[in-house]
Amino acid sequence: MARLREVGTLWIGGPLSWMEQLCLKSFVDKGQKITLFSYEDIPNVPDGVIRRDGREIIDTDDFIKYEKKDSFALFADWFRLHMIQQCPGMIWVDTDVYCHRAMDYDSDYVFGFELPGEHRVNNAVLGMPSNSELLQQMIEFTNDRFSIAPFLPKKRQEKLRQMAAKGKPVHISEQPWGVWGPMMVTYFVHHLKLEKYVQPLDAFYPITFRERTKFMRRVGRASELISDATTALHLWASNKRQLGNIHDGLPPEGSYLELLVNKHEINPHLAPIKGRGKTNFDGGLIDEVDIEEVSTVADISGHGRSFVLALYHKFDCDIHLVNTDKRGEIRDDDEEWLAEYITFLKDHDVDEDRIKVIRKAENLKPVDILCNLNGFGDIYKVPLFAKFLDNMMHSDTRVFMDVRKGSGAFPFIRTYGTNTHLSDREEDGKNIARVRLQPKPPEPLDDAEDTWADIAGELAGKDGWYRPGTNGHSFLYMPRSADTLVVTFDNLDIAMTKRDDRRPWGYSFIKAQGWSMLSVLSGGWTWYREQWVSDQFDQLKSEGFFKQFKRVVFYGASMGGYAACAFSPAAPGCDVVAISPQSTLDKTIVPWESRYKVAWDNDYTGPYGDAAEVSKAARRVYILYDPYEPLDAGHAMRFTNENIQHLRAPLLGHRLGSSLNQMGILTPIVLGALTGTLTSHDYYQLLRTRKESPRYQRELFKRAVKTGHKDLARSLGAFILEKNPNRAISKGMKELG
Repeated sequence: MARLREVGTLWIGGPLSWMEQLCLKSFVDKGQKITLFSYEDIPNVPDGVIRRDGREIIDTDDFIKYEKKDSFALFADWFRLHMIQQCPGMIWVDTDVYCHRAMDYDSDYVFGFELPGEHRVNNAVLGMPSNSELLQQMIEFTNDRFSIAPFLPKKRQEKLRQMAAKGKPVHISEQPWGVWGPMMVTYFVHHLKLEKYVQPLDAFYPITFRERTKFMRRVGRASELISDATTALHLWASNKRQLGNIHDGLPPEGSYLELLVNKHEINPHLAPIKGRGKTNFDGGLIDEVDIEEVSTVADISGHGRSFVLALYHKFDCDIHLVNTDKRGEIRDDDEEWLAEYITFLKDHDVDEDRIKVIRKAENLKPVDILCNLNGFGDIYKVPLFAKFLDNMMHSDTRVFMDVRKGSGAFPFIRTYGTNTHLSDREEDGKNIARVRLQPKPPEPLDDAEDTWADIAGELAGKDGWYRPGTNGHSFLYMPRSADTLVVTFDNLDIAMTKRDDRRPWGYSFIKAQGWSMLSVLSGGWTWYREQWVSDQFDQLKSEGFFKQFKRVVFYGASMGGYAACAFSPAAPGCDVVAISPQSTLDKTIVPWESRYKVAWDNDYTGPYGDAAEVSKAARRVYILYDPYEPLDAGHAMRFTNENIQHLRAPLLGHRLGSSLNQMGILTPIVLGALTGTLTSHDYYQLLRTRKESPRYQRELFKRAVKTGHKDLARSLGAFILEKNPNRAISKGMKELG
């Protein structure tokens, strides 16, 4: 009798790429229970996947790997045997195995031939009785890490024996690929005469290793080989090398892989292929970005397009392409790489109005990420890089660049900051290091008028005050009237390095209304979880500071949105305006929150801790959020008190404030909220403007396609294209036919 089986797998190596996300989610979508074991937190596991600690199976920190290929496949070969032994009935699947049809095999023996001729048995899909002789013999064999396998070629066995006789036995990690994998499984299956249990080639490997590139070609090349007998489908992780080298770490357009990611609603731009073995691909740099917000990325070498694309889709950032030549001269006539680069971005759903080409030196501005891959310090002279660093770095910028040995780049960049080594490669006999450059903390300036303390003191005037605190936090009070006080939450680094006027957020806007302002500034991405900050709010509350105003409004976005809600108990009865806020980053309360790792270890307890709970002290709390951003929506839904007014902004993303600002409606929305006159009707009337937003149009069209409403998508696409060109929608319409 057929029975639906539970499957299990293991991941070692940080965030998942889209290929692992696709394979894991395919089991969830087909209704087959899947457990992912790991030895560390993985931030981007698809919903529905069961998570378990790998130490439940093997409690170790000894993650052995095939050293020649720098692959943890060896540890996975060992782990799967013990998983099957300790989880009776569970079938092992590799993380590159896709669920084509749920596996409902009745037999506990589940494995398949991987090549014609029905001899070689692969272990990408592996199941067997937990007390079977087959499992016991394989576990016993793997207990000896210097064993000489009887299935290796005789010459290889003899060489291993000679090394052992010399007192230099060869460790399993230095032995041939698959010695604890398919070679071992094949040997013991035949040795114990279990061939009758082996599934035919069609079951798991209808597209063999030699044919694996068909997954990257037009859909029909792969689909014509898949039969009704196919259940789990091995996508072959070795395809990652070609995906990374040729296709920017993304599924090729029109390929079977693209068909699958669209079917299961996986966004490959957010999780490009990072590397294969010792080779690292540019898109994988997204995992090395250690700042929480990216507003602008600039590429000055033209070689970082997959990295830039990943940044755009993760952070919704603007893209600056600097049209410079190998001498560092910024040109009017376009460099050869520019047109193809822009086409690539637009073909992958980047709004054209978010791409800016820099053709004049005076237009160089500070950015959050500066990309200089295969550029100055590698193939071009590093001193020419100086003017870009001088003009494009602020206190929190991250520079990603390649440094060729002997170029003199390391002494040069040390004058700008500290660097973190990310990876190495060899070219023309020279070592090239990939590094992330971080500016040195700014030293105190001799000119007092350039310091924040002096700026804040001037803004406060004789009737206001400025209070510097611990770890860069500060409070700045600017009195204007007793009618309204607006309390804003901002990041000092952003105020001082990204705004020309070096003013707290909303300064000019609030001043124009004649309102008083209390600006609370953080010393980085701290979520304001500093005791000094809490103490200041306690003191202001006890002194009756907030009671002198007729209305008090707390405002913030993202981290600031959390703070606006969390500190509202200091002014009971206030109003709160929070855009895309987090409710808390306490992992015991929101274990699904995978962002902002830098702040996970903070203490989120106390009277200003869980924003969703403590904000009940406010009179009214406006929560603006995108319901289709699952993490933002998860936080928004935690706000359940009666004073909460949820204002949805579908398909506008986490950086909702930027989207609303681009549409020209942020000011009237915020103004209405701050004055207390904003109604739901007013808000949604203003939000109708989004219908003209290229981003909203694209996301709405894609959602119609993904949910199967193809006729609606065609009508919507035709309507949009009648009004204005939208490359992403034009491309989608062609795919619909």
